[in-house]
Formats: sequence, C-alpha cells, structure tokens
Amino acid sequence: MNRPDCAQRQGVYPPPPGASDIPGLEVAGSIVAVGKDVTRWKLHDEVCALVTGGGYAQYVPAPEGQCLPIPAGMSMIEAAALPETFFTVWTNVFESGALKKGESILIHGGAGGIGTTAIQMAAAMGARVFTTVGKKESVSICQELGAEKVILYKEEDFVSVVKKETNDRGVDVILDMVGGDYFARNLEALAMQGRLVQIATLQGAKVELDLRKVMFKRLTVTGSTLRARPVTEKTRIAQALEKNIWPMLNQGQMKPVIFKVLPLGQASEAHVLMESSQHTGKIVLQVR
Repeated sequence: MNRPDCAQRQGVYPPPPGASDIPGLEVAGSIVAVGKDVTRWKLHDEVCALVTGGGYAQYVPAPEGQCLPIPAGMSMIEAAALPETFFTVWTNVFESGALKKGESILIHGGAGGIGTTAIQMAAAMGARVFTTVGKKESVSICQELGAEKVILYKEEDFVSVVKKETNDRGVDVILDMVGGDYFARNLEALAMQGRLVQIATLQGAKVELDLRKVMFKRLTVTGSTLRARPVTEKTRIAQALEKNIWPMLNQGQMKPVIFKVLPLGQASEAHVLMESSQHTGKIVLQVR
C-alpha cells in the first residue's frame, strides 16, 4: 500500500489514461503468463514489479522492464514492499536530488514507507542522514536504519536542529512530501546550492516563494510524480536499481520495514491505518 492509493480512493489522484482503476502500484508474485515479445522472464519466475494500477488483485499485468527479481532470502511479502518506494527514492534523491557520498540529506516523514527506504538508501550510499518523525517510538527504528539525527517535529524545529548539527551550514538535499508551510522552512534548512525535492503535498500544494532566497543560496527546487511516467523511463529506473541497489538487497544490507500485513479483503482497514499515520514502514496486502 502507498499514499497514492488513499488519494485515488478520495478522488484526488485519478489513474493515468489507460491504467486500471483498481488501486495498487506495487506487487510481488509468480509469473503465470508472458507476452510474445518478453525475453527476460519465463513462467513461474518470481518477481516484484512496479505497476500503474491494478495491484489489489490476484492477477495483474506488468511491463517486462518494470519487473525485478526477488532479492536473495527475501519473502514475497517483503518484496512486494520494494518497487514503489525504491523507484521513488532512487529517481528523486539520487537523480533529481543528485545526492552524493559525503553530502547530507533531510528526509521528512522518516517513519513511512518512503522515509524508511530513503534513510537506508542514503546511508548506504555514504550520506549523512537527518529525518523528521511524529512519534517517539519511531526514533530508535530510524536510527537503526541509518539516521544520524531523528527530529521529533512536534517538539523540535527541524530548521534549528539541522542548522545546529551542520554548524549552521544546512543540508545539501531535502526530500519532502509535506509541502504547505514546510516549503519556506525547507529553504531555510538548505545549504548553499542545496536541492529541495518535492514528492507530495500532504499539507498543501500552494506555497509562497521568496525568490531572493533561491537566488542568494543558488538553490534548486524540483519534484516529480512517478505513476504517469512512460514505461521506457520506469524501465531505465529499474535498470539503475538493479545495478546500484539490488546487490545490497541481495547481501541483506537493507530491507523494507514491514509494519503490518493484512488480507486483501481488509483493504479498507489498511487505508484507515495508513491515513492515521500510526505506522512505521510499509503496510502490505496479501492475497491468500
């Protein structure tokens, strides 16, 4: 499950033209049929896949290039929690955000599916990782995943904490899914030539921008969505993940954090749980 599933149900994130109107953007399972032009995969291969929709089902079609092998030693449930977050983090943090070894990143919502993935990937690639969470229970989990500093945003001002931890320099990259009044504060927390990457707007899409801040600090403000991108682009991202991240998954250096597994028939309960923001990591629906 992912936040876009909830947004689709609420009528604010419709599927792209031609996509299934059944929710679900990532799956794992055994291949039961292949198209005539498929060359890599064969019947009974076990894969996880990024899909444009239709994941809440027993059978779902997926483009060949958007499928990836199940990492060694990983369960099907764990593998189902990989594609959406790993594709999203790779393209936004390491491509758009251009995060490099030795740089620093602030990840908002460190306890969610995107957050727990981003913490692990950024730390594994040699970055200093800061993150914000809403619950004290999430602090130790995020630290174990690789976060150097976990900020309780309800009690602490993330701008002040980041400034203190970086000797007033700020961070190189911020991954944000909050929007709203976080926007101006994010610009304050960025270092010179920092990059703000926006991937959602949970607290509002309309913001006020002081262009002078962008100019003086030579900032880059960017963002993206993943679902509507063409198959060729998603295939390219999959290839980058298989080359750069899958070896670490195969070696057990990182893995998805699974909060709860529910049967597909309890999808409505899963949506309530996700919208409560009381989870740490991924919520997975299982077809029995």
